[in-house]
Amino acid sequence: MNSRRHSFEPRRHWRQTQVRLIFGGWALLVIVGGGFVWWLYGRAAAITAVFCLLGMAGVIGLLWGLLAFLERWVREEEP
Repeated sequence: MNSRRHSFEPRRHWRQTQVRLIFGGWALLVIVGGGFVWWLYGRAAAITAVFCLLGMAGVIGLLWGLLAFLERWVREEEP
């Protein structure tokens, strides 16, 4: 039984946890928030709210990607 075991890598674990929390948080926000908007204001408002939340998620995703790129760029130049 020669199974390949990976040693614990804190950086990899941190990045995976960060991505899961971000996607989980946005999914929760869109589903629960969209449901409340639908319940209070109707279907048209819920569709608009979901598109606004997804647009905001795109902007935040771009900023997150830019910061991740800058972080890697800075780490490459460290001695």
